[in-house]
Amino acid sequence: MKKIMFFIGAITLSGTMFAQKPASDDAHYSLEGLANLNTTDGMSWTSPSIRMRYFVNDNIAARLQFGFGGDGTSNQGIPSKETHNYAPTVATDANGTVVINRSSMDVKLGGEYHLKGTDKMSPYFTANIGFGSGSEKQTWTDVFFSNPLDQTSDLAYSKGFSASASGGYKTIGFGIGAGFDYYVADNLYLGLEMNLTKTKVTHNDSSFDATTPAGSSSSTTLGSTMSYTNIGAAHGSIRIGWRF
Repeated sequence: MKKIMFFIGAITLSGTMFAQKPASDDAHYSLEGLANLNTTDGMSWTSPSIRMRYFVNDNIAARLQFGFGGDGTSNQGIPSKETHNYAPTVATDANGTVVINRSSMDVKLGGEYHLKGTDKMSPYFTANIGFGSGSEKQTWTDVFFSNPLDQTSDLAYSKGFSASASGGYKTIGFGIGAGFDYYVADNLYLGLEMNLTKTKVTHNDSSFDATTPAGSSSSTTLGSTMSYTNIGAAHGSIRIGWRF
C-alpha cells in the first residue's frame, strides 16, 4: 500500500512541474467526483457525488451536481439495503426476516466565480440551491414486536406475524462557499471546497400495516418539517476532476 501511495504521489508531484490551468477558450467543461465531509452532527464522510461544470469564461462557471445524498446528516451513510434474520423457536421453521430498502438522491444547481489565482491554482467562490428526496420500506416476515401491544419493544421471531412500513422525505436548501482547483497535470486537478448551508427537511406521512393471527391493522404517523443551518459547521468535499 505504501508503494502505491508513493507512486501516486510521485506522479502528482512530477505533473505539477508542467501543469497549467486551461483557459475557457480551450476547455469549457469539467467532470469531477467528490468525497463529501459532513460536520453537522459529528465529523463523518458521506456518499460521493458527481459534478459537471460549464465555464462561460475564465471567471464564471455554471455547475450541476448529482449525488446519493439524503438530508444532509450522517444518516446518508446507512446502507441502501439490509436483511436481518431472527432465529425461529422451532428448529424446523425458517428464519424470520426483516428486509429494509432505502433510496435517496439530491441535485444541486449553482455557479462559481473564479479569481485570478496562479498558473496552477484557481480559487473561487460559489453559491448553490439543492433539492433531494428519499424513501424507506421495511418488510417483516415472521417477525413482530416482542410485546405486540408495545411498539417500542424489541423485534423478535413471531410465526404467523408480518408487517410492512414505509416513509420518505424531501429536502430543499441552499449554500454559499469557497474552494479551489489545483492542476496537477494537463487538465487534471485536485480540489477542496467548504460550504455553509441551510436546509429544510419535510418528512412525509409514514404507514405501518400489520397482519397477525388475530387480524390485520393499519396506522399512519403524520409527517413533520425541520430545518437547520450550518453556521460554524460546514459541508465540505475533496474533489478530483478532469477539464476538457
